[in-house]
Amino acid sequence: MELAALVAVSLVIGAIVLIVALALGRQRESVQNISDVDRDETKTNGDVAKLEGTKKVKQQVRPRKEKPQLHFFNHKLLASSLKGHSGNVTCLDFSSNGKYVATCADDRTVRIWSTKDFNERDHRCMRANIELDHATHVRFSPDSRAFITWLSNGETIRVFKMNKKEDGGLTFTAAAADFPPRHKAPIVNIGIAETGKFIMTASSDTTILIWDLKGEVLASVNTNQMNNAYATVSPCGRFVASCGFTPDVKVWEVCFGKSGNFQEVTRAFDLKGHTAGVYSFAFSNDSRRMATVSKDGTWKLWDTDVEYKKQQDPYLLLTGKWDGNTPCRIALSPDARVVAIASGINIFVYNTKTAEKEEEFINVHSVEIADLAFDVNSRYLLSCGDRAVRLFHNTVGYRAVIEEMKEMLKKAHNDAMKQRIQQQIIDAQNALEAINSQAEDERKH
Repeated sequence: MELAALVAVSLVIGAIVLIVALALGRQRESVQNISDVDRDETKTNGDVAKLEGTKKVKQQVRPRKEKPQLHFFNHKLLASSLKGHSGNVTCLDFSSNGKYVATCADDRTVRIWSTKDFNERDHRCMRANIELDHATHVRFSPDSRAFITWLSNGETIRVFKMNKKEDGGLTFTAAAADFPPRHKAPIVNIGIAETGKFIMTASSDTTILIWDLKGEVLASVNTNQMNNAYATVSPCGRFVASCGFTPDVKVWEVCFGKSGNFQEVTRAFDLKGHTAGVYSFAFSNDSRRMATVSKDGTWKLWDTDVEYKKQQDPYLLLTGKWDGNTPCRIALSPDARVVAIASGINIFVYNTKTAEKEEEFINVHSVEIADLAFDVNSRYLLSCGDRAVRLFHNTVGYRAVIEEMKEMLKKAHNDAMKQRIQQQIIDAQNALEAINSQAEDERKH
């Protein structure tokens, strides 16, 4: 009996131990499973966090903007290209002393280039910053010690003084105050009289304003041309002229008294002969010749050296045809021997004695040509539109000089005159040979 009881107790104890052991084993397995799940979740959460962090980093890194490629252009008469602006160049102007050319662009800078570097491979320039705005037009003062700009956003004139540094460079200082805004339409051009007596601004409505150098309006001119396509100040500083929807160019004289005080703006003369609106016009360096280009498909050369106060009208010297039918710009070389017309992205060059087209430059810029001008010595033709300024050799001008001098040589009566004319012929021939030789060398390389 006691033995049986002992066996029964042992069995009960063994069963209890087994049950406890099984329970502990299941608990450990459950804990292990929970730990594995926690580790998996921790790893997953870590991977997600890492992935999200990577995405966040990628989102914070801004994509790098690719700079637009410079438009490629090449021609045997391309002397060089001025490259420095990071925006489209909208205007260029030569200083009256011929030492500098100024360019402005929508990159908020005006750059001053030295003309003595034109024949060099590298072109240095000095930069003037336009704070919180950009200039659409730039013009040198007559003494080449300052320039004015038209501000796009401010819609007004800002004056910059130029001072030489000890190292030969220039510093630029903006005037304390800009001119007050007065125009109600976009500007088509600005200018400074060579006499230094006045500044002109013209807008696309029918308004031309004459200012003094301190920013006071002296006179307002209504051109009555429905719109102004172009306007400028003559190189002699006496006249302002405009063209637009009507088929003529109107010229006014800005009159000052002997003491230098402003008197009035009076009508001088008109250029009449086109049959449709005039797109653009230009003066020769002495203001004795003018060239016009019209929607009627012709360009004309005029003799403006007339006694307009005695009602004498300008003389039409020549009419030529031009290749294009869109708004364009015309440039007349300072010596009046060459006319250049920029139509779209192309340039056509004509001889003013024969009216024949002698050169053409196709796809010069990637956008419409904004400005066109000859240098003060008639050696180069410059154009701008995209980020580069193109410099072309004026071979048409050199050929015109040679032909003109040969005719003069036949009429020369004394040896001194003959020698002087002969030397001019030789100089022009040498210049042409140098240009052709340079073009041939570049072609080979």
